[in-house]
Amino acid sequence: MKNLAGLMKQATQMQARMEEMQAKLEDMVIEGSAGAGMVTLTMNGKGDMKSITIDPKLADPAEMEMMQDLILAASADARKKLDATASEEMKKVTGGLNLPGGMKFPF
Repeated sequence: MKNLAGLMKQATQMQARMEEMQAKLEDMVIEGSAGAGMVTLTMNGKGDMKSITIDPKLADPAEMEMMQDLILAASADARKKLDATASEEMKKVTGGLNLPGGMKFPF
């Protein structure tokens, strides 16, 4: 029973560290860009887009399709960076144990 109690204590501590990490991620601001910086955007740790900057040269109506594609690409770039950052933070909390995102302790 001592092992079970110790395991539950570790799980509770890991849960607390995971909650701290999730709060830290929510406060992060991640920037993505596309088109050699012609479109940049920022998103928070939840993946919500917070701002977007578009080079005025792209405002040409003939370039609207390219601008839309670049916005999508910048969003994907920021999301990729966010996922990588979240994964690294999770590894710090779990000591390299590969757990699925959103996993709560104790089981």
